[in-house]
Amino acid sequence: MTDLSDAHVLQQEIAVEQEHVDRVYARLAELRREASRAEKEGYQLAGVGTFGALVERDAMVFHAARRRHALDTEYEGLVFGRLDLNTGARHYVGRMGIRDEDSQSLVVDWRAPAAAAFYRATPADPLGVVRRRMIQSSRERVTGIEDDLLDPEAAPADMRIVGDGALLASLSKATGRGMRDIVATIQREQDEAIRSPAGGVTIVTGGPGTGKTAVALHRAAYLLYSDRSRFAGGGILVVGPSGVFVGYIATVLPSLGEETATLRSLGSLVPGYDAARVDPTAVAAVKGSLRMRRVLERASHDAVPGAPTELRLLYRGSLLRLDAAELDRVRRKALPRGARRNEVRGHGFDRIFDALWAQARQTIRNLPEKQEFEAELADRTDFRDFLKAWWPRFTPMRVLRWLAEPARLRAYANGLLSKEEIALLQGSFDGLAEHGPTIADVALLDELDELMGRPRRAQQKSKNPFHVRDGVQEVSTFSDRQAAARAQAVQRDEDYRDYAHVVVDEAQDVSPMQWRMIGRRGAYASWTIVGDPAQTAWSGDAAELERARERALGSRKRNTYALTTNYRNSSEIFAVAAGVIRTIMPDLPLPRAVRSTGVEPVDQRAGAADLPAVTKDAVEKHLADVDGTIGVITPVPRRDEMAAWVAGLPERVQVVTALEAKGMEYDAVVLVEPAEIATDASGVRTLYVALSRATQRLTTVGTKPWNGHPQGRGTATAV
Repeated sequence: MTDLSDAHVLQQEIAVEQEHVDRVYARLAELRREASRAEKEGYQLAGVGTFGALVERDAMVFHAARRRHALDTEYEGLVFGRLDLNTGARHYVGRMGIRDEDSQSLVVDWRAPAAAAFYRATPADPLGVVRRRMIQSSRERVTGIEDDLLDPEAAPADMRIVGDGALLASLSKATGRGMRDIVATIQREQDEAIRSPAGGVTIVTGGPGTGKTAVALHRAAYLLYSDRSRFAGGGILVVGPSGVFVGYIATVLPSLGEETATLRSLGSLVPGYDAARVDPTAVAAVKGSLRMRRVLERASHDAVPGAPTELRLLYRGSLLRLDAAELDRVRRKALPRGARRNEVRGHGFDRIFDALWAQARQTIRNLPEKQEFEAELADRTDFRDFLKAWWPRFTPMRVLRWLAEPARLRAYANGLLSKEEIALLQGSFDGLAEHGPTIADVALLDELDELMGRPRRAQQKSKNPFHVRDGVQEVSTFSDRQAAARAQAVQRDEDYRDYAHVVVDEAQDVSPMQWRMIGRRGAYASWTIVGDPAQTAWSGDAAELERARERALGSRKRNTYALTTNYRNSSEIFAVAAGVIRTIMPDLPLPRAVRSTGVEPVDQRAGAADLPAVTKDAVEKHLADVDGTIGVITPVPRRDEMAAWVAGLPERVQVVTALEAKGMEYDAVVLVEPAEIATDASGVRTLYVALSRATQRLTTVGTKPWNGHPQGRGTATAV
């Protein structure tokens, strides 16, 4: 057995793997040609002129096109792993299964049972695997390999082992702007969570760097693979904390050949909105409380601001009049608690007619029948204008804006929120018209949509896809019609709410009102919930949060998995993050960081005037130190200001707030003004998250000392 530290041996092993990868891509090209040829031959069958030929054409074209699409989407990084078994067999693992001309396996699909050992095998339980090899490539060229020797006693004398382990080596590489596809580095505890039973609720917990997001996304891909008819038909919804995070993970599922999942942030879950604004922590806690539902219910039943307070109609020489008190009584009677305002609008109009009819009967002789009376009123423009102004069709945003009026907010919140909480909310809705909602507001808009309902719409006939013009339809086959029916089945409403599976990442930050919002879209779904309680930014009632989450998940069976190993951070970086969280949670179980780089984090102090230059210098140093992404993490209110400090630097520098950094990963991080982030317990948890985003280098820069700084280890001061 030879140590693979020798560069010459490494190149020899790369050449061995390149030979197999070349064979795979040559076979892939052949399969693509066959699929294209079958597609063309299918179209030629139409010339036969028989119905049987047309059906055969449809089947050939459909399957050939689907196969060609699959072959095209799995091109990049097709082969990423190899298993050498104690039986002498060898399996290559990749994004899809490929066989040679003799039906012998060239690549095993990563989701197939035969590939399970690639993820589950460990030195303690090798599952028959002697060597596990990760193959790194760029398009068709093998660029590197890393090995794990899992069963030394079974290894042949001539087996070569490259590197210090596939998993740890992969984490020292550049991540790129999108989330690195880490399917080849999933270990046993992650794989158990990924392959958890499809039904019920799978709960995955773990500290920073334990691979929670990777588990969530690969579980979505695994479910789509294992039961496509169920999960692709009903759909999988993946919910993340921010738009930055959703953009970060957006490439993972497509890279696994899965493009049917829906990715949404908490601010974009409601159609028509893509909120990125963040409320202060205390304000977000009030908006996220379940008590806001009663506040919104009161608002949704209130009189319209600026609506008519009196109705005066001259009818056949007599004055019919409804004053403010009568109009209010009619509205309340037509809109009892629990009624949805948009859905009972017609009832409100009916009661106006009834009130006017009662007056007319007392004052007008020779009164026509009630039906004729109502028809005459309905024809009058002034009466129709009154009804539209008195009871318009409501949108959630229109009602939410009412809370910007201090008097209305106090009236709606009276007895539900404290004076201090009402004071916190005042002014928080002022920017709705100009800037749109905050992330917390989106859940309130969804709640208002639920409270008010939607106006009834006339049913529309489904469009016939084969209709040409009246009396004429395109000639079609049964296969055409089946394909059209399938296409119609997967077309979902803009506000689709019948997902088969819901994945919630960074679940510790979901407020009670947001759990209600997500729950409406997963009423019949199975769930995957991923998070770390120590990273929560929620500062509200913990018991209320638990109740809201449990109500959303219902009585479904829970399957819980804990991830215990921090694969992202070096031990030097995580020691700083751990020191911060221990200040408020001294007994918190933390994951174990298993990788050391020997590079200590740096803490730099600067005066306010020098802070921009010191920050930029720190970023430029990291640009020289690492090949991948550099995250500049800032306090929430100062993002734009600090982004200007590093403007013009390479694209791999990304500026995010401490909240936007959740779930993100960078090769190096410059964290600016940590003392401004850790102002309270919630801020300490946010700082803990920000400090644990880097894989290789960490620099903190600030004007003030902060709790948990490296205390002189590798520090530099610029004043």
